[in-house]
Amino acid sequence: MRSTRPLSRRRAKGRLPDRPDGLAVQVRRAFLRAFGGLYNDLVRRRARLGAAAVIFNADGRVLLVRHSYGRRSWELPGGGREPKESVAQAAGREVREELGVEITNARLCGLYYEADVDQHHFVFRCQLAAGAEPKVSSAEILEWGYWPLTGLPRPITDFTVRRIADAQSPSTSIAVAVLPARTWLE
Repeated sequence: MRSTRPLSRRRAKGRLPDRPDGLAVQVRRAFLRAFGGLYNDLVRRRARLGAAAVIFNADGRVLLVRHSYGRRSWELPGGGREPKESVAQAAGREVREELGVEITNARLCGLYYEADVDQHHFVFRCQLAAGAEPKVSSAEILEWGYWPLTGLPRPITDFTVRRIADAQSPSTSIAVAVLPARTWLE
C-alpha cells in the first residue's frame, strides 16, 4: 500500500534516507530479506558463496588464522568460491592457499546465510592430510594456531564462534541458519 504522505514527511519520520543511493540500498535489503536467493535470479546476479574449514587437532583445539587486514581478527581458514568450483573445493583451496596444507574427510556441518551482505557460507569439518604441518603461505595471514574452545583468541566474531560450536557435533547433522549482523568479541 502506498503512503499518501508527502515524501518529505516520510523522510522526516526516518522511513526513507535523505541520500538517493540510500533508497536503492534500502530496497535491495528489503528484497533480500523477503526473497533471499530469488532476488539474485530477478536481477540476474550470482549468489556470493563462501567456504570455511573447521579443523580440530587430537587435543580438541581448533585451528584459526589471524588476518593481516581489517581488525586483524582470528577466523577459520576460508574464503570465496571461484567460478566453476564446488564449495568443498573452495574450502580445500583456501586452506592450501592460506596454510600450505591439504585437507581430507571434509564433511558439510553448517550452511549459513547473511542477508545483509547476501552471502551463503558453507562450513566443512575436516582433517589435515597425514603428516601435514600448517605454515603461513599467504600475505593475508599473519599467524595461525590451535586454540582451546574455552579460550578462543580475540578479536573474533560471534559468527566464527558459532561455526566452531556447530562443527563440534559428532553427528552428521548440518546446522542451517539465517544470521543477524555480526558482533565483534574483543
